[in-house]
Amino acid sequence: MSRIGKLPVTIPENVTIDLTETNLLTVKGPKGELQKQFSDKMALTVEDNQLKVAIKEENKFSNSLHGLTRSLIFNMVEGVTNGYSKKLEIVGVGYKAEMKGKKLLLTIGYSHPIILAVSDDITIQTPSPTEIIVSGIDKELVGLVAAKIRSFRKPEPYKGKGIKYSGEYIRRKAGKTAG
Repeated sequence: MSRIGKLPVTIPENVTIDLTETNLLTVKGPKGELQKQFSDKMALTVEDNQLKVAIKEENKFSNSLHGLTRSLIFNMVEGVTNGYSKKLEIVGVGYKAEMKGKKLLLTIGYSHPIILAVSDDITIQTPSPTEIIVSGIDKELVGLVAAKIRSFRKPEPYKGKGIKYSGEYIRRKAGKTAG
């Protein structure tokens, strides 16, 4: 049995959870609403402002889903109450980012600017030309959009130029030495 899967998910007062017989879970909170279909090998029960995840039949596949299901439900509850955000930093001379309506415009050293259209579920802010903040209620989607933005110009190991996560350590290499 999973140690994480055994822990119950505490439901705050301002969050409502709707659960159907087919394990379709809908979580509504002050920031929005999330919906996810879970495996029928898991038994989800709501009692006393706690959601518990149990395994219906013990086998290797069900055991592997136990902790995952509990973590996904916890992330849904956390997302509709507090939300998630990832901060990206742009390093490089002339590299910048700006919002043009609902589109992110990146000038990162290519011959053309990169334009990224953003869905309504995600909000992107650029407090300065070298900072990007991606936020939303779905942890998976926030991470996916942040990784997509980072993939346009990954940080290189010689000067560290590119787009990196805030706090990310870039391992540097020594360049050629003129002799």
